[in-house]
Amino acid sequence: MSFYDKHVFFCTNQREDGSQCCNNHGAQKARDYMKSKLKELDIAKHQNNIRINSAGCMNRCDKGPVIVIYPEGTWYTYGDESDLDEIIEQHLKRGLIVGRLKI
Repeated sequence: MSFYDKHVFFCTNQREDGSQCCNNHGAQKARDYMKSKLKELDIAKHQNNIRINSAGCMNRCDKGPVIVIYPEGTWYTYGDESDLDEIIEQHLKRGLIVGRLKI
């Protein structure tokens, strides 16, 4: 059994050569937004024991920006905060896959 019910990893990699990477799409800002939103909603510790983490390159730059949620191993891409809100509401709160963002 995992310590966390859901463990969300945001690729926040920044490539020095300027090539395609998740942080070119504001990945660190997106990670900070989701972490803050979960705290605001008070679900990270009390409802679902959710952890938000930064990760280095996860080799899915062509799909970026990307996150992966464990224990399911579900990969998502996102474009803005409304996409992240949908992942929070559907996947993290209700356990449903957000098909339109899944990669």
